[in-house]
Amino acid sequence: MKIEKGLIALTPLLVFLGVYLIVSLCINDFYKMPISVAFLISSVYAITITNGMPVTKRIEHFSEGASEKNIILMIWIFILAGAFAQAAKSMGAIDAAVNLTLSILPGNLLLAGIFAASCFISFSIGTSVGTIVALIPVAVGIAEHIGIETPFIVAIVTGGAFFGDNLSFISDTTIAATRTQGCSMQDKFRVNSLIIIPAAIIVFIIYIFAGMDMFVFEKTDNIEWIKIIPYLAVIGCAIAGINVTTVLVIGIALCAAIGIGSGSFDFFGCVGAMGNGISGMGELIIITLMAGGMLELIRINGGIAYIIRLLTKNVSSKRGGELCIAALVSMANCCTANNTVAIITVGSIAKNIADKYGIDSRKAASILDTFSCLIQGIIPYGAQILMASELANISPLSIIKYLYYPFLMGIFAILAILFRYPKRYS
Repeated sequence: MKIEKGLIALTPLLVFLGVYLIVSLCINDFYKMPISVAFLISSVYAITITNGMPVTKRIEHFSEGASEKNIILMIWIFILAGAFAQAAKSMGAIDAAVNLTLSILPGNLLLAGIFAASCFISFSIGTSVGTIVALIPVAVGIAEHIGIETPFIVAIVTGGAFFGDNLSFISDTTIAATRTQGCSMQDKFRVNSLIIIPAAIIVFIIYIFAGMDMFVFEKTDNIEWIKIIPYLAVIGCAIAGINVTTVLVIGIALCAAIGIGSGSFDFFGCVGAMGNGISGMGELIIITLMAGGMLELIRINGGIAYIIRLLTKNVSSKRGGELCIAALVSMANCCTANNTVAIITVGSIAKNIADKYGIDSRKAASILDTFSCLIQGIIPYGAQILMASELANISPLSIIKYLYYPFLMGIFAILAILFRYPKRYS
């Protein structure tokens, strides 16, 4: 039975943000406070405020949230990604990919080129996580080579990854948004693209100007083409629509075969690198489990139901209905840390609001998808930010201030609601 506690049910999120975000900002150091400790404190707090049942039952519910199928699938991806990333690094794939990138792109187009590549790959494969796994190691290698801030270049890849997550025909968020609102993917794409492609173009231009003075004088002809094959295979298989876990297994197998065959490492060196990569994902896995458990208790305690009641009670116009849908999915995403789950959670409510106030189903689906991707792209406990920060060995908070595309995407989406754009669908 759900325990309705209204606003109190949401306070574990505030505890987490207070412990992690505010403390880090106050001491001006994003590395002093471990995010795992912040989640431990907020998780204990969430269990404590869940009344009406014995402690063992509360822990059971917490464990059910931690073991939810989407959480476990994400953990498998983390494990495989860690093994692939470290194996690729040990056999020289990252260095080879960096050398190839520097040879193809002039220095003043590196940043814009990386953003465009991230947008294209994410649109092709429909997943931000897969794009981040494929590109972050190479982007970090480029950052180290040309001497720019690692969080900045990681944010370029992460931002571009949400372009495809939002627009792709095969993205989970697109499928969920169109199904809950009863419109076709093509129609939703038309509306969505009119809103957010201008934002992507502006960000692309920003990166062109940001890299205008960036020249890479050191060119190399010594590109080990065979070592680039694992990355090309991962990107190609993902574009072909192969499941991300299968893609990573293929990448790991290729790294092992090429690394051992080229003498980059022996069998035990290969498995040792994979083991180190998996171990390096340990904290990320723990964070994901605790986040899943804490967010499940928020749901059980009525936090999401409270948000829905609060935001829907004063809607009185079409514009207000669209703003309500945006706020609903945004708050649900904050409470679930999963944009697809957030859309499914409030999708039927959004459909009722759209029908009541005459909101075009294509516009409603676009709002659901865009605002879920906006929030997922900027919360420090979202899977994408956590994955990117773990692969780059930096703080999640250090990335957020450089996420130009997600923030601009959100601004354009808000303006589209306020100024009734596109007119045909508003």
